[in-house]
Amino acid sequence: MKIYNLVTFLILIALLGACKQHKKKSDSHSGETKLVQKVFYDKEKTHFKSVKQLTFGGDNAEAYWSYDDKKLVFQARNPRWHIPCDQIFVMNADQVLDSIHIPQMVSTGKGRTTCSYFLPGDTLVIYASTHLGDAACPPEPKKTKGRYVWPIYDTYDIFVADLKGNIVKQLTNTPGYDAEATVSPDGKKIVFTSTRSGDLELYTMNIDGTDVKQITDQLGYDGGAFFSPDSKKLVFRASRPKTPAEIKKYKDLLTQGLVEPTNMEIYVCNVDGSDLKQVTHLGGANWAPFFHPSGKKIIFSSNHKTKTIPFNLYMINLDGSGLEQITYDPIFDAFPMFSYDGKKLVFGSNRNNRGTHDTNLFVAEWKD
Repeated sequence: MKIYNLVTFLILIALLGACKQHKKKSDSHSGETKLVQKVFYDKEKTHFKSVKQLTFGGDNAEAYWSYDDKKLVFQARNPRWHIPCDQIFVMNADQVLDSIHIPQMVSTGKGRTTCSYFLPGDTLVIYASTHLGDAACPPEPKKTKGRYVWPIYDTYDIFVADLKGNIVKQLTNTPGYDAEATVSPDGKKIVFTSTRSGDLELYTMNIDGTDVKQITDQLGYDGGAFFSPDSKKLVFRASRPKTPAEIKKYKDLLTQGLVEPTNMEIYVCNVDGSDLKQVTHLGGANWAPFFHPSGKKIIFSSNHKTKTIPFNLYMINLDGSGLEQITYDPIFDAFPMFSYDGKKLVFGSNRNNRGTHDTNLFVAEWKD
């Protein structure tokens, strides 16, 4: 799901900033090279040895490592590429992309895509797409002041593609939303979010799409799940409407294919759904969680201090203790994923974007 548009909406309300005009193409890359140096803050040196900016311009988000830590798969939309809505791309992890040249697209270029991930062997990726429902981009919900909603497109299904963009398999084919798929480190399982039960719940399946099992069953939006390093646990973000008014609002929006993601907390459970625990009790939007390489902590994005912006990265123990702020951008940091060797962290951020609303990808050398 294109979660990073939440910050775009909040920026428009809070800042009412105007995007600067880009210079002509011949000046673009030199300007981007000059900007690559200043990309992290003094307070971030607690855990960051260095930070490298990988993309320049457009909306780039949800970048995830290949198993060998040499590549990244991510979703992006850039007006310079003349691609009307999010598609899936692959790049080398040490590569720096300017805002002009289009990286290797591995989705079809049709419909809208989200939530990609490498499969074991690093020659295939999974992602969700609406292209079977319509080759055109699906309509986005109208945004009104003080209210933000995500579309839950019922034409999303999960596909497997090779690195040239050829679809080799369709993993889901049920009515409703199927998306937000990630893969276990041991390469045996996929977790995803689906509305097949009538609510937004987590499911697992084997790597080939067989043996689908429902994992969560509480009312609310369960999504953005990732496996622990030992592949035995899941971490995810969830909304939990409680009052009659909250429940009615949630259900009414869901019937329209919408959710309002402004109140979410982080949860963990075993892969079979047992031992479910709420980790955060912070208020606001707490989301994009990922396990620390030790398996004992979770890194996630949150706006709990303000309930608007900024969104920053925080780390917390599995029992909810030891909350620590990791990043300090004044606007937006999210979508963290540790490399499989635990040495690097990739994330998306609005830092260093020359006053625009661009979201770019960054890789930090990590130190504990």
